[in-house]
Amino acid sequence: MSRPDPTGLAPGAVLGILGGGQLARMMALAAADLGLRAHIFAPEPDSPAYEVAARHTIGAYEDEAALAAFADAVDVVTYEFENVPAATAAFLAARTPLHPGARALAVTQDRLSEKRFVSELGLAVAPFRQVDSLGDLEQAVAALGRPSVLKTRRFGYDGKGQVKITADTDLMQAWEEIGHFPAILEGFVSFAREISVVAARGSDGSFAAFDVCENEHRDHILALTRVPARIGAVASAAAIDAARRIGEALAYVGVFAVEFFIVEDAAGEQVVVNEIAPRVHNSGHWTSEGAQTSQFHQHVRAVCGFPLGAATRRGTVTMENLIGDRVHDWRAILAEPNAHLHLYGKREARPGRKMGHVTRVLPQGD
Repeated sequence: MSRPDPTGLAPGAVLGILGGGQLARMMALAAADLGLRAHIFAPEPDSPAYEVAARHTIGAYEDEAALAAFADAVDVVTYEFENVPAATAAFLAARTPLHPGARALAVTQDRLSEKRFVSELGLAVAPFRQVDSLGDLEQAVAALGRPSVLKTRRFGYDGKGQVKITADTDLMQAWEEIGHFPAILEGFVSFAREISVVAARGSDGSFAAFDVCENEHRDHILALTRVPARIGAVASAAAIDAARRIGEALAYVGVFAVEFFIVEDAAGEQVVVNEIAPRVHNSGHWTSEGAQTSQFHQHVRAVCGFPLGAATRRGTVTMENLIGDRVHDWRAILAEPNAHLHLYGKREARPGRKMGHVTRVLPQGD
């Protein structure tokens, strides 16, 4: 198959998705709404996205024969998670369009490169130090103080791969706990709120941001998102502008999220970049019913070269993650007049596992 031009895609084309979890599932459903067929590539024998996709391939991300066949069967490739191996991304990009591109992956897969990238854009981040050894950790803690947070540079999510360094923390034990992996120490940020901007950028440079949302975490897992965020107009505009600058600097195509801390000081509310996610994002699930265009439809539009949709908010919205046994309350949720239930098709509810989410939308002004 020759390399297609994503701007020339139309209904009937095939969207390839790396990863078979709930984000891929929701992308596949959005693709079907737009007359596209989804082809999932993932190593797991049983994944939530398989149930709703036109086709799936079970294969290792290092299996070049399987990847080549996958590339030949699709018109454009995207992914649901940022830890796609760099070699896999390069292999596919040489055969078919890949969005977001390799640079976005390279920058955001590594917390150290991400912090340096954001800092070079002139945006505020927590103070940080590179940590490659116990000695580095000792020097970093001496520089940044306690409390601080030690994080692996790669593969951390939902609180995994990180240790809080407090006055009582034994540094050797902390270093052992993260497995001697290359790490980063971040200075502790005393913040008033956690917010995020979910936005999309098209291949033509078009940009659309959803309203800033406010996030509440429990046990390091996103539990609740509220929109609009309870912040002032200046901070909201600064967060959206930061997201725009990040997207432009990465030449990004698709939906992405930027997480921020809101720090209150004598000058007012300051936005501090925490993390970038080069994909559709849990804090953007509210858009499924709460915005004119959901983040999943927006992502499919962007990577396929379609016009971006309106990101207008439809009301006052909350999104609750259904974690573990909370999913068993599905019947009561369905009885709520303003609730919209999304279940991911996972067979076993385990502690800390995201089983679904529910959005609740009240009309503007309620």
